[in-house]
Amino acid sequence: MAMTMTQKILARAAGLKNVKPGQLIQAKVDMVLGNDITAPVAIKEFEKAGLEKVFHTDKIALVPDHFTPNKDIKSAEQVKMMREFARKMEIMNFFEVGQMGVEHALLPELGLVTAGDVVIGADSHTCTYGALGAFSTGTGSTDMAAAMATGEVWLKVPEAIRFHLIGKPSEWVSGKDIILHIIGRTGVDGCLYKSMEFTGDGLDFLTMDDRFTIANMAIEAGAKNGIFEVDGETLKYIREHSTKPYEVFQADEQAEYVREYTIDLSKLEPTVAFPHLPENTKTISEVGDIPIHQVVIGSCTNGRMEDMRIAAKILAGRKVHRDVRCIVIPATQRIWKECMKEGLFDIFIDAGCAVSTPTCGPCLGGHMGILAAGERAVSTTNRNFVGRMGHVNSEVYLASPAIAAASAVTGRISSPDEIMAL
Repeated sequence: MAMTMTQKILARAAGLKNVKPGQLIQAKVDMVLGNDITAPVAIKEFEKAGLEKVFHTDKIALVPDHFTPNKDIKSAEQVKMMREFARKMEIMNFFEVGQMGVEHALLPELGLVTAGDVVIGADSHTCTYGALGAFSTGTGSTDMAAAMATGEVWLKVPEAIRFHLIGKPSEWVSGKDIILHIIGRTGVDGCLYKSMEFTGDGLDFLTMDDRFTIANMAIEAGAKNGIFEVDGETLKYIREHSTKPYEVFQADEQAEYVREYTIDLSKLEPTVAFPHLPENTKTISEVGDIPIHQVVIGSCTNGRMEDMRIAAKILAGRKVHRDVRCIVIPATQRIWKECMKEGLFDIFIDAGCAVSTPTCGPCLGGHMGILAAGERAVSTTNRNFVGRMGHVNSEVYLASPAIAAASAVTGRISSPDEIMAL
């Protein structure tokens, strides 16, 4: 029976020769992830069930990144619960403030996830690790609790949609523009409980940071997971970051897909998602004159080193518009240090930006950049639902770091070409 990449990984994890779409399986997991919002719920369920130990002290990661550094008493209590649980269970991968990063940037950077892994996390953007050729998906906190105890999870094998990427993208077209284009085409439920599988010669022009961004937002198309074909770029990243054993799974030639798309990257333009859904996309040439009040450059989607460099390239020698607050958030401590070494912080601060320690705070309206009524933000985050970053009467426009940085300078949603031509 021919299988896709995802189906092969799940078959291996379930100890089966073959699996088919719709089949219910019990799969062994290679990593279980929780953050400061979801892990406390899982811990309570774990303890309520009377469980006394976790299945593996090195295959669980607890990353307090949403409300940290703790913004109030409640968030401090949440992290305290995680800290005490990690110590009691001797969990190796607990990352405190000063060590932590945004979870979906941190785990690949530390080599905790790799090709062929099955990764579940009580956070919907756990699908990020598909960039490495892993099956990774978000789950509920009760599933996380069960997996921490047993090392297994029940899953329904998803059908697959193949995205064949061809062509070379132009200078300012990044992974964010590609995935926004795709979501604009499929809709936010167009890949519901499907595996989005990315292949094609266009991968030759996509960096790992591009791929992490695309896989990260698979959930915004409703997908169960996103996964990339493993190539030389993937293997180079894995060997630089991880000592874990890995396994590469390739789709069979006769693997079945419920739909297939061919995306010519050379024809794409920088893209913006308008409020209040990621599918509400327009190319930069279609945007019009939209004044803004805040820019956020960071998150699990676009807080990596390439994102920082692109933003710095545009902001260098320029000033943030007087009516705009620009918040820059490197996603991990390692990225933060690299920004400092390369002089990017000088560029950001001289331009008038605020630079933060790693956090997810603004993305979900937690802290570090809440919007008031009537305010508009351009953000490199992944969701722009009503009230996502603050007041229900605020607006969030999703864009790449290049568009975000250019918009910070002009005070309205702008093309990077507009800035670089000045």
